[in-house]
Amino acid sequence: MDDPSGDLVLELLEGAGHTVVLRGVLPDDGAVIREGVLKALGMNDVDAIITCGGTGVAAKDVTVEAIKLLLEKELPGFGELFRRLSYDEIGPAALMSRALAGVAKRKAVFILPGSPQAVRLCVERLILPEAPHIVKHARE
Repeated sequence: MDDPSGDLVLELLEGAGHTVVLRGVLPDDGAVIREGVLKALGMNDVDAIITCGGTGVAAKDVTVEAIKLLLEKELPGFGELFRRLSYDEIGPAALMSRALAGVAKRKAVFILPGSPQAVRLCVERLILPEAPHIVKHARE
C-alpha cells in the first residue's frame, strides 16, 4: 500500500539512528487502530509509537478518539507547538489538526497528521529532539 508519510517517518527515524520494530497501515476504523496501538504498547522493545493520519475533522478521522483513551498522560504542548509551527508554514488551516502526544504504558505516543509536510515538521522539530527525554521520564 502507498504510504508516503509512513515511509518518511521510517526514513527520518532510521536516519537519526533509531530502529523501527513495527510498521503497519491500518484502516480508518477506531477499533482496529486501538488494537494496533495496544499491540505496540505490549511490546518490550518499543519505546515510542508514532501514528500518521486521522487527526483532521472529517468523519473518517478517528485516530485521536481511538488512541486518546489509552493515554495515561497527555502532552498538550506537543499539539500546541505543532499547530504553532504549522501555522508559520500553512497559515490558519493549521487549526484543523488535532495532533496529540502522550504517555501510555511507559511509552511515548505521538499522533501525527497524515501529510508528509506535517510529518516532517513533527518528526524533525519535535519528536527527534524531545522523544528521548519523554521516554526517560515515562519510564520513571
